[in-house]
Amino acid sequence: MISRWTTAVLDTNQPGGWAVARSPEGFLFDDNGALFSREWLKRQDLSILAEHGIGHLDGEPVYLLELLSHSDVPGCNWKGLRAFMLEGDHTVFKVLGYAAQIGTWAREHRFCGNCGQAMTQVTRERAMYCEPCDLRSYPRISPSMIVLVTRGDEVLLARSPRFVTGIYSTLAGFAEPGESAEDCLIREVREEVQIEVKNIQYMGSQCWPFPHSMMLGFHAEYAGGEIVCQEDEIEDAQWFNVRDLPPLPAARSIARYLIDVYVARRSGHAEPVLPG
Repeated sequence: MISRWTTAVLDTNQPGGWAVARSPEGFLFDDNGALFSREWLKRQDLSILAEHGIGHLDGEPVYLLELLSHSDVPGCNWKGLRAFMLEGDHTVFKVLGYAAQIGTWAREHRFCGNCGQAMTQVTRERAMYCEPCDLRSYPRISPSMIVLVTRGDEVLLARSPRFVTGIYSTLAGFAEPGESAEDCLIREVREEVQIEVKNIQYMGSQCWPFPHSMMLGFHAEYAGGEIVCQEDEIEDAQWFNVRDLPPLPAARSIARYLIDVYVARRSGHAEPVLPG
């Protein structure tokens, strides 16, 4: 049976439901996973900073307990979101990914950015409100582009000093104010490797909750230039043949999807589906 997850703004005054607990150390989990009885979880000695109703999993309400710090809970441990992405059920990862974004927003918007006074949660709306300023703050989404640049049977892959050792991936960067996604793509490729591109094709998008990105995926063809890596941003960048690729990003990432689609096209195989 495939689990169904839908986001929603739920009333935290209602009893029951499932809950996830998130601290700076990650999500609480035990042998059964990261979803707990909400009533049981709230009986534990947790430093609750905020509570938000975040949606329904198979029709059951799910809540987030955003914590000030982690606590020792018998039989449980803490684990980061990336570990759930690599190891766990994809639907559970989507629940936790959304919870992480709401938790980050809730943590960062306890006080008004204009006057500094405490903000309150708006009923039936995903917003924090400052009454003196009449200011509403909504969860942040940061648009960014990610692109696979190709040259025949070759793909341009790079690695950042922040990557796991040995992993190569596609180029990516955040959009600046006033930029289109295509403008961002051209600028970022120039900045990171000094390559020019053409024939830009949109491939799909993916929510990337690290912490709140919307990744817009593209394919682009090489148009000219020699690779010159941007200092402090790109550790190495190379052209790789599609039949001789280095270690790649996680299978659930849009970066891997862009690579796998192009490899499938060059080899005549069926194209993969972008993870939802």
